[in-house]
Amino acid sequence: MRPIYTADLVLMPVEESLAGALCDYFRRNREFLTDYMPAWTESFFTERTQLESIRGHMENAKNRTGYRYYIMPKEEKGKIIGTIGLNNVVWGSFLSCFMGYMLDEAYINRGYMTQAVDAVANTAFNEIGLHRIEANIMPKNARSLRVAEKCGFVREGMSKKYLCINGVWEDHVHMVKLNENME
Repeated sequence: MRPIYTADLVLMPVEESLAGALCDYFRRNREFLTDYMPAWTESFFTERTQLESIRGHMENAKNRTGYRYYIMPKEEKGKIIGTIGLNNVVWGSFLSCFMGYMLDEAYINRGYMTQAVDAVANTAFNEIGLHRIEANIMPKNARSLRVAEKCGFVREGMSKKYLCINGVWEDHVHMVKLNENME
């Protein structure tokens, strides 16, 4: 994996040296992300746990089952302001994955996530060779739904009680983007 560059961002592939910056990101955004993430234990906010997570993502990339990037502003080298990943990649006749993304509260409404989603979707289609990207987003997360729509994802339906988020089984809007060039 190589870094991906957008107008304002560097999307860095996972590497062990980023564990401290990742830990800092989650600590800064702990309260903000609570409504959108599974319940966390205190150990989640330690550098050791983030290093273990990074190693898992590195293994996924090696096995071609997932690709994780850390979002960094070009002007603030080394500062992680979000994550974006292609998860559960399935090969064969499916060529599909799930996309998940999150951004630092202090950086929302600047177009950063739209840049990141566009860039990673383009990488998924043009370099990795996938045909379908799925994103499942809670209906109350209007900003995330808008990002997906701006990036060409379309609504395919509603997944009832799809994920347990902070202890509650939440419905999710099922969004999909297809690689039309493969058809």
